[in-house]
Amino acid sequence: MVTNNRYEQYKTNAIMTASPQELTLMLYNGALKFCKQAIEAIKNKNISKAHEYIIRVEDIIQELMITLDKKYPISKDFELLYDYIYRRLVEANVSKNIEVLEEVYGLIKEFRDTWKEAMKKAKMHLPQDVINK
Repeated sequence: MVTNNRYEQYKTNAIMTASPQELTLMLYNGALKFCKQAIEAIKNKNISKAHEYIIRVEDIIQELMITLDKKYPISKDFELLYDYIYRRLVEANVSKNIEVLEEVYGLIKEFRDTWKEAMKKAKMHLPQDVINK
């Protein structure tokens, strides 16, 4: 019980101290985790758990859509892709289709990997005093 509380406290602290870029990365990682769990739940014929996990992924995708900065032209492209992912998640939830979830997983993984690469490149161009904060 104490270990669980410490883990929860660690997670809360990690979220509260994360930069917006790190929070986005956490959202992508969470979506991937829940997507994998949904696939496993379907394989194990645990339909209620699969539903729960898919809803978690849907919630994350909605959060990513809501937090898009509309002042950048590329945000419209992201919004369309997130919308596509969301619609596929709804379809997967209705049909409990593993292939659709695997497609969604691949798309989210591409977003996550691209985001990680962008974070690395942005960090390389920051002044050293900003990085060390």
